[in-house]
Amino acid sequence: MDVAPMVWRRLLVPASYTLEELHGVVQVAMGWEGIHLYEFHIRDGHYGSFDLCVSSPRQPLNVFRLRKGAKFHYDYDMGSFWRHGIRLENRLAPTAGQFYPLCLDGAQACPPEGCGGPEGYVAARDEAMGFGAMDDLAMLADLARDIATGDYIGPPDDSEARQELGDALERTQARAPFLATTFSPDAVNARFRQDEHLRLMHQQLW
Repeated sequence: MDVAPMVWRRLLVPASYTLEELHGVVQVAMGWEGIHLYEFHIRDGHYGSFDLCVSSPRQPLNVFRLRKGAKFHYDYDMGSFWRHGIRLENRLAPTAGQFYPLCLDGAQACPPEGCGGPEGYVAARDEAMGFGAMDDLAMLADLARDIATGDYIGPPDDSEARQELGDALERTQARAPFLATTFSPDAVNARFRQDEHLRLMHQQLW
């Protein structure tokens, strides 16, 4: 929430999964790393990380008797405060032989972890498309052109010029995650099949 274009995922999750397991599923599906605290808000209840003063997340989804169309919130990283809106679109019978959880669809790459929440992400994304970024790209493009045409004569003799070029490359690499837009359900499902969601539901390094 509070990010545009919308970052979303459509998932099939067993009703027997606990909120703790759902936390791991969301971490994998969105692209987070599970290193922060989390909290679910369902009706008037609060469930989440054991370091928070909330109820245990080891509650199966089916005990909440959520109806089709029901909505609840999932907050991740109590400092940056990434809020996710979760909606139960439908209840389906499982397909024999199908591995679950399963990511069906989605859009937009997830914001980088630790970038300062929605406000920090928007600011960093704007900077990545700003004039400073264009200047850095122009400098690197000039270098690439000289290499391609055979006009490159080696690193600049001036240490200040070498430092400026190195800084431009470093800034350009740091901006890349804020310019990413693609999302791959296949990549998410590959991680599900490796049980990454079960590992990340316990991660929380701080």
